Amino acid sequence: MTAFLDLPLSPAEWMAISLSLKVALWATVLSLPLAVLLAWLLARREFWGKQLLNGLVHLPLILPPVVTGYLLLLTFGRRAPVGAWLEQTFGLVLAFRWTGAALAAGIMGFPLMVRAIRLAIEAVDPKLEQAASTLGASRLWVFATVTLPLILPGVIAGALLGFAKAMGEFGATITFVSNIPGETQTLPSAIYAFLQVPGGEAAAWRLVILSVIIAMTALLLSEALARRAAKRVSGQ
Repeated sequence: MTAFLDLPLSPAEWMAISLSLKVALWATVLSLPLAVLLAWLLARREFWGKQLLNGLVHLPLILPPVVTGYLLLLTFGRRAPVGAWLEQTFGLVLAFRWTGAALAAGIMGFPLMVRAIRLAIEAVDPKLEQAASTLGASRLWVFATVTLPLILPGVIAGALLGFAKAMGEFGATITFVSNIPGETQTLPSAIYAFLQVPGGEAAAWRLVILSVIIAMTALLLSEALARRAAKRVSGQ
């Protein structure tokens, strides 16, 4: 294994790494605002269908990833109603493109983001928000000036978890966008491809080690930020 790690990364490996970072970054950035909104709704509001919404948010965690990818293909494929409309209206193609990989990765990491942010919001004393409301502040202003600063470590922790999940997503991505080098071949797809050819174990090992390092870094950072958020809310 040491010999494997001493070898320089090939252009194909670098391409898979850069594409994974690009996909994970866009998946996280585009998912985060919606994750914050849904986390706030689930933590602070009572409404009809709340449990159904909560179930839908967490559905990607319990569904086989291949099922999620197939549903995305049926919905956003070039011949599917939504996919055809997006292409004709905005020129946006998702199936078998890196944009589709970002969508699949964002959906798979979305439940982790929502859960982390929701826990951070639930840890904030509602009386602090109520006090600001009694002074005439709007609900949006209360969230921006009171809630958001208190939950910011939780938001960052959720974003890191979503990013790590997006980096490691395989099943939904390969089902929806296939495994096209330079276009949709992310780290997990590249590892799978290298393991299918003779002599590809060295490259696969290097990418596996990089994947473990990225995932562990994100987990450690998210845990540290979660502890910081808890101390901040409790006033320690």
